[in-house]
Amino acid sequence: MDTHKISDAISIPMSEIVMNAVRSQGAGGQNVNKVATAIHLRFDIRGSAALPDRVKHRLLSLSDQRITDDGIVIIKSQAHRSQDQNRQAALGRLAELIRSALSEPKKRIPTRPSRQTKQKRLDQKSRRGTVKKSRGKVVDD
Repeated sequence: MDTHKISDAISIPMSEIVMNAVRSQGAGGQNVNKVATAIHLRFDIRGSAALPDRVKHRLLSLSDQRITDDGIVIIKSQAHRSQDQNRQAALGRLAELIRSALSEPKKRIPTRPSRQTKQKRLDQKSRRGTVKKSRGKVVDD
C-alpha cells in the first residue's frame, strides 16, 4: 500500500505520512508495558504535494487541536489492542479530517428580521416588563 485514498481525486502517498509505534497509556495489564501498539501519525499539510492549495488552506484555517501551528497533523490512536488496527484507525481519522476540508463551506447570506418579527419581540418585551412590574410591593392606601 503505497498511497492512502482520501477521495476519488486525492490520494496521499504513504511517504508523506510518518507513523511511529509507541506504548499505549492507561490500564491494560502487563501486556501494555511490553508491546508498542499505539500509533502516532504525523502528516505535514504544507509539505504535501498531494493536496490542492485550497484544501491545504482550509485545513490550516481549521481550529482543530490535532493541527499544530506549523501545519502538522498529529493523531494518536490507541483504542485497539493490535498495532495494525490502530494504524488503520489513525489513517481513517486523517482521511476524515481531510474530507472535512474538501467541500467548500456555504457562504452565509445575512438576513434582516422582518417588521412583524421586530414588533412581536417588542410586544413580548413590554408584556414581560408589565408582569415584572406587577410583582412589586403591595401598597395599601
